[in-house]
Amino acid sequence: MKKILFLVCLSVLGKAQTTDTLFSASKIQSIIKVLASDDMKGREIFTPEIDSAAAFIASRFQKTGLTPYTSDSYFQTFSYERYPQGTLTNVIGILEGKSRKNEYVIFSAHYDHLGMRSPQMGTDSIYNGANDDASGVAAVLLLAEYFKKLNQNERTLIFVCFTGEEEGGLGSRYFSKQYDPNQITAMFNIEMIGTDSKWGKNSAFITGYEKSDFGTILQKNLSGTPFSFYPDPYRKEKLFYRSDNATLAYLGVPAHTISTSKMDNEPYYHQVNDEIDTLDLSNMSEIVKAIALSAQSIISGADTPTRINE
Repeated sequence: MKKILFLVCLSVLGKAQTTDTLFSASKIQSIIKVLASDDMKGREIFTPEIDSAAAFIASRFQKTGLTPYTSDSYFQTFSYERYPQGTLTNVIGILEGKSRKNEYVIFSAHYDHLGMRSPQMGTDSIYNGANDDASGVAAVLLLAEYFKKLNQNERTLIFVCFTGEEEGGLGSRYFSKQYDPNQITAMFNIEMIGTDSKWGKNSAFITGYEKSDFGTILQKNLSGTPFSFYPDPYRKEKLFYRSDNATLAYLGVPAHTISTSKMDNEPYYHQVNDEIDTLDLSNMSEIVKAIALSAQSIISGADTPTRINE
């Protein structure tokens, strides 16, 4: 009995050390510095810069050891008739499950942003989008590393960085048509986690909290930790329908967005000063760690969130 207890404690300690290392503020910073740099010129769709951002994300998925979306590419490329100027690209990496390969858990964020405004003398013209949503992309990339190292997922994990969210969720709309929604167990969409929530540090909210028991499961898995997930306090903003979770939620998937953005008082939202120096990277580290720990029972198959009836 003592030996079993020792092994369990050792396993928990090992996970804690892994999350502390993988989700450090410095690792988060290194990703956001690339995506939110001036060189990316705001990551607007149909620009060379958003292609550079997609290539960067794909390279991270490859380095992590994720399976590509197709046999030779992490890119899911598509087009819409109303956008004749070019194609769009989601970036997808897959970590196959062990015993429940045909049950999918999605971790997502969008990597596009608003591009640039007309330059004015002496003023910033680049919408860097550090919080919106380079912060979410950083979380997805580091969660992919964590679960790959852990190598214990019974369900298949799909890590996707969407394009075209700022244009009405173009990437997530296309993505949702490529999968049977009945096979998708849950979606963790991560949007704007770079600032403290209205409750302060070690907290975040979940949109559509009342629509499934997704949030209840996550909070149960964080029992004994200082972190708390709360229901969305900005119901009038209809955030549940304004991010990349919405399309799959309409199809019944318990697809929710995790965020900390104070939508009644977020001074950098869709502003050119949404830059990395406005982010609380240490708090972000705790948020990503909490997402990793709270997802464990869902990816293991121990918990299955209730479906959404929209």
